[in-house]
Amino acid sequence: MTTITVHLSITGRVQGVGYRESLRLVADALGVKGWVRNCAAGSVEATLQGEVQAVEGVIAWCHNGPPNASVQYVNSTLRVTEEHYTAFTRLPDTSTDS
Repeated sequence: MTTITVHLSITGRVQGVGYRESLRLVADALGVKGWVRNCAAGSVEATLQGEVQAVEGVIAWCHNGPPNASVQYVNSTLRVTEEHYTAFTRLPDTSTDS
């Protein structure tokens, strides 16, 4: 069993459409751990960790997202990390309100 960690940056209409919660549910269903959050620029970023096939399944879902999303681009970067995630969580947004 090979475990990988991938960082994603997802752009398009991905905020305010249930993207993060839908991604969390998909990741949970496939046994993928990590996190997801909104970014100030209007994108969503996530880190996925799990078996190769499961992580690839989540990435494939990310290209479409939930019904109200309009994904323009998914950038994925393989990461080397010592961190081992135990769940898939939603982190606080990186955006700051003035």
